[in-house]
Amino acid sequence: MQTAIQLYTLREIDESILDVLARVGDAGFDGVEFAYRVDEEPAAAIRQALEDAGLVASSAHVGIEALEDDLDGVVETAEALGYEDIVVPWLDPDQFETVEAVEATADRLSDLAGAVADRGMQLHYHNHDQEFVETDEGVAFDLLVDRSSDDLAFEVDAGWALYGGADPVALLERYADRISLVHFKDVHLDSEAAPPLGEGDLDVEAVARAAREIDTEWAVFENDDPDDPVTALANGADVLSGAVR
Repeated sequence: MQTAIQLYTLREIDESILDVLARVGDAGFDGVEFAYRVDEEPAAAIRQALEDAGLVASSAHVGIEALEDDLDGVVETAEALGYEDIVVPWLDPDQFETVEAVEATADRLSDLAGAVADRGMQLHYHNHDQEFVETDEGVAFDLLVDRSSDDLAFEVDAGWALYGGADPVALLERYADRISLVHFKDVHLDSEAAPPLGEGDLDVEAVARAAREIDTEWAVFENDDPDDPVTALANGADVLSGAVR
């Protein structure tokens, strides 16, 4: 299992994307998951910066509207930067509040996943906590997996799942054949604070064991709102590498 960082964690570092990639390489990650700033430099320059830093691109977060409006452009960027996994990072809570809403969401994501698969790539959906609300037919996340096409994979965010009331280890075990990316984000269950990895309520070691057992390809560190992104980068690399290896 390789380690990556979701670059949203480092958005407040006032440096070029090329310099940020060099920092990530120095920290010891194997790769990066893009979320923003990929248009600040030519793709060739970013690809070279990845190579110079000893990194590869694991995946990228891309808004669903961008995928629906310009799938060809999204795929072109993915090909230029060297990844095949595209992740829808967010859908609004109202898309999970009822069985009918979840079914519509499953259809929407399945249609996109099929189109992405036709281009030789895979679409994933990344959860927050809103997917774990109860509907008349069970937990929305379970319904989403059940009602969606097998073309759609899932990037389970262990911290958000825990915050939403789910057991992230059980999720990984239950949906192993639909998961190749796992987000390691720590949480405090009694607040909205974003603690450093290993200092909150997430059992990082247990999630890492489960991820290894289901042959997860990438363990991806993220902190949505770090006090200091440079410190978060170093801590995340140390804690995650220690847990997964």
